[in-house]
Order: sequence, then C-alpha cells, then structure tokens
Amino acid sequence: AYQQLARYWRKKFELPVIAITGSNGKTTTKDITASVLSSRWQVLKTQANYNNEIGLPLTLLQLTKQHQAAVVEIGMRGFGQIAALAPLAMPTIGIVTNVGETHMELLGSLENIAKAKSELVEAIPAGGTVILNQDNTYVAGMAAKVRQGVRLITFGMKEDAQLRGSNVRTEGQNTKFTCSLDGDAHEFTLPMVGEHNVYNALAALAAGYALGFTAEEMQQGLDHLEMTKMRFEYKQVGAYTVINDAYNASPMSMRAAIHTLAQVAPGRKVAVMGDMLELGSVSVEAHRTVGRELVENGVAVLVTRGEMGEYIADGAENAGMKQVYRCGTHEAAGCVLRELLEPGDTILFKGSRGMQMEKIIDLL
Repeated sequence: AYQQLARYWRKKFELPVIAITGSNGKTTTKDITASVLSSRWQVLKTQANYNNEIGLPLTLLQLTKQHQAAVVEIGMRGFGQIAALAPLAMPTIGIVTNVGETHMELLGSLENIAKAKSELVEAIPAGGTVILNQDNTYVAGMAAKVRQGVRLITFGMKEDAQLRGSNVRTEGQNTKFTCSLDGDAHEFTLPMVGEHNVYNALAALAAGYALGFTAEEMQQGLDHLEMTKMRFEYKQVGAYTVINDAYNASPMSMRAAIHTLAQVAPGRKVAVMGDMLELGSVSVEAHRTVGRELVENGVAVLVTRGEMGEYIADGAENAGMKQVYRCGTHEAAGCVLRELLEPGDTILFKGSRGMQMEKIIDLL
C-alpha cells in the first residue's frame, strides 16, 4: 500500500528522476549528482541510504511542486527487487556505478549480481538516458539491455568511455581531474579524496551533461557538495587524522579505501577493520586479501574486530605486518588504540554496517 501511494504521488510530477544502483558508491554518487544539479534546480534526494521497499516510497512522498529534479538510490538483495521498485520512481535517467562482490552470499556469482542490477537499465523508457561504468566489465555489458530510443552514456578512465576522466591528482582534501566529452575537456575539482570517488563524480557529471548543464554549473554544484555521514569522512581529531568510512564495506570498497589511505596519509597509517558481511563462500579469502592489501599499501598497524576480521589479521601477518591486534569488542579496540596511537597518525575505520565500527571512534 505504501508503494502504491508513492507511485500515485510520483505520477503527479513531470520532472527528471535519476535512479542510481550498483554494488558500491550508490550513496556517494547520489550525493554528488544532487549537488551537480542543485546549481540550477531545487533537488530532492534520498536521505542517508533509504533505498529499499520502504525507503524509496518515503523519499518519493517528499516530492513537492518546488522540486525540479529528484535523485534516488535503489538497492537490492536479490532478483526482481529493482524491477519491482523502479516503477515507483519512474526514472528518466538510470545510473549503474559498478558490480562487485557485495551480496555474493545471496546471489552466488558476479554474473547474477550484474543481472539483478541490470533491471534498472531495462526500466528506463524511450526518451530516457542510461549511464554505465565502461571500466567495469559487468556494467559495460549492460549496454545490450538498453531499450530502443534510450540514450546511452558511458563513463570511465579508459579510452573507450564517452565521458572520460584523466589526470587525476590529490591536492590536500580535494581531488582534481580532467573530464573529456565530445572533444571538449574541462577541469573539475571534487572536495573529496580517492580515485574511486572520481568514478562517482563522472557518473554524476554524465547526468548533468544529459540534462544540459554546463561545466561551470556542474563545478558550482560540486563546490557545495553535502555528503552523507561515514562515507570517507575525513577529519582532524586532536593530533590524529581520522577517516570514518564505517558505513559499509565490500572487497571493492575496502580496496578503494586502503588505496586512498595510502595516498592521503602523510605519516604512519593505521587501519581499524571489521567484518565484510554477506560474502558467502568467498568470505575467508576476501578477508585475507584485505590483510595483504594493507601491507602492500604501507599500513603499519592493524586493529581488527569480528570473526572474519581474524582472517584480515592473518593475511596481514602472513604478508609481514608486525603490529596486528585482534579485538573481540569495540571497547577492546578502543583500549588498544589509546595505547598505540601516536601524534601524526592517520586512522582508517571500515567495516560492514552490522559491525558499527564508528562506535570505536566514539570511544576514542
């Protein structure tokens, strides 16, 4: 009934609705897209990550005649869920950020995850636009599912993407990059760090481009970016730099966070890692891989929490890390950190939502 009410209400508005799905980066892409469009329009966006069968109707029922566009996030835990939710939003633009191992326990393979995510592509009607990550093989393959009469825009860092990012560099807490489209190249500044966030920004810029925004308008929107909490939230806490990326975690987002930590930390790098949930049969090896990647990226100290966190610790120790601490509780992790932290350290906190890693920051 709630969904039917939301669809009834949505049908009263003639406006662009941008729907976003993907294994990682949905919420960040949603925030950046809303910011890009807000330079000219009043934009409604999904709050937090309310992207399921209750959260999407909740968002749509907030539409008013003041809004000129809406940016919504659509999540899924299995086949048919996006196909059921998309008609509520009646999206005119669909964005697929990537396909990774998230929900592997429920869907069993990357091919199945891609099939479930592609339901958004199939939901975009003639006259609409589909925006796909050309650098992700599974997402690029969704181009075959774009309906006749629907515009396709691809984004990425490689040569064959229509909207291509290049010359990515970090300056303080900003990331600068060049964006090329239809022969035109423009410089953009994103007030976030990490190459993975450039991908999220490229998806947002593709939406702005599809809706006729100029590069200047889109940069103006980026200048006033408002991010959802706990998405690579970068802040100074006393003598330490804390990176709160504790909202969720998957192998793909772990890799991106670790790589970005290596880029931005001027001093010693410390990682506080929790379990990645819903990975099924690949879970043990995925956690060991995270441990190895920490060492490869120069992380000096690791604190883990949770049952699968033990395997992150194993991977790090086997790769040669000396300072590894296994903790059973948030409180134990907080005690360890109070003992070992030194001025100038940069500390990354990350784990799946169920691990509530941000509680350790509160304890500090």
